[in-house]
Amino acid sequence: MAQGIRLSEIVEKMNLKNLTPEVDWEEKEVNVPDVNRPALQLAGFYDRFDSNRVQIIGNVEYRYVQTLSEEKREETFDKLLAHPLPCIVFSRGIVPEERFLQKAVKNDVPIFNTTKQTSDFMAEIIRWMNVRLAPCISIHGVLVDVYGVGVLIMGESGIGKSEAALELIKRGHRLVTDDVVEIRKVSEETLVGSAPNITKHFIELRGIGIVDVRSMFGVQSVRETQNIDLVITLEDWSRDKEYDRLGLEEQYTEFLGNKVVCYRIPIRPGRNLAIIVESAAVNHRQKQMGYNAAQELYKRVQENLAKKSK
Repeated sequence: MAQGIRLSEIVEKMNLKNLTPEVDWEEKEVNVPDVNRPALQLAGFYDRFDSNRVQIIGNVEYRYVQTLSEEKREETFDKLLAHPLPCIVFSRGIVPEERFLQKAVKNDVPIFNTTKQTSDFMAEIIRWMNVRLAPCISIHGVLVDVYGVGVLIMGESGIGKSEAALELIKRGHRLVTDDVVEIRKVSEETLVGSAPNITKHFIELRGIGIVDVRSMFGVQSVRETQNIDLVITLEDWSRDKEYDRLGLEEQYTEFLGNKVVCYRIPIRPGRNLAIIVESAAVNHRQKQMGYNAAQELYKRVQENLAKKSK
């Protein structure tokens, strides 16, 4: 599991307004990629309370508290804020009463609010924290977005990965990262790739040096993250090696326990890698949509043989 997310990063990313400037919250961390709406807790039920999550209070919870007597409200505030909460966020621009803020400061619980709708804010912060806190590895390769397909190009150093990526960018596709790819497992089916901050938007071309893709080709030529849908491994062509010429059976490679379709592409002079990668991406999309060219050819051959045997 990745390191926790600093609360200061969440506040900046989600554009939250700080309602308790007296609380020293910038070094606090959130370690769970989920949130909690403490409706049951405000009603007095604390069994299995996920106090280590970001707590979100929406319009329903807030209106419920307003219906309580002053004495009961004080008791509700005390019970909730007695737990070691990372923070509480009020949605819809709600500003809680001053008494609640004073108790939060006393218990060292930072309070924020956002103008977003409760469900929209929850969806946004959960999605973002799932990516940030997902298990992560770094590998050597190039990740590009080709027709919406995340293609991870791998191979030995100097085989032409960056050159292929540059040609793809010139053809209108988008770079995610060159040289180092940070891969995060955000679900059992999804891997997301991104660039380390230090190398973001740069490509290294041997003999030329470092190229800033965003400055050279514009902001439309890069993107921050991309799902990894397909792996293409480049290798030197060998006369003695057998290569798949039909593609009837998918080959896979594995990252963090997730399998990804993998093609091994032999490299020799005269092969246009950019067009090959484009074709692989489109072919992968066709398979995802239910059409497999190799199986269609096999079907035609079988039908032809059946006609001849009659």
